[in-house]
Amino acid sequence: KEAETVLHAFYDKYDSKYSSMIKNLQKIEEDLLVFYQYPKQIWPSIYSTNMIESMNNMIKRKTKPKSEFPTEEPLDNFLGVQAIGYNDRNAKRTHKGFGQVTDTLE
Repeated sequence: KEAETVLHAFYDKYDSKYSSMIKNLQKIEEDLLVFYQYPKQIWPSIYSTNMIESMNNMIKRKTKPKSEFPTEEPLDNFLGVQAIGYNDRNAKRTHKGFGQVTDTLE
């Protein structure tokens, strides 16, 4: 409820100046606030980009020595193998807060 109140105050403040943007935000408001339906302990994991940044850094690190791929197909294959390996290495990882609320989520 507090997030909705803050969001609606934001709408009121900027509607006259940025009406098109506000209309777009109102269309997706339900999606913007969906993570509030989950337990508070896992909110940081939901809105964090750490995993994405980690994957991007790993890709940069692995592709840099290769510098050029003859076509896109070998690059796609290489990235696919790297993504599968990354998922395998992190499959058993429990993100911050998820261990505390596993029963609630199930």
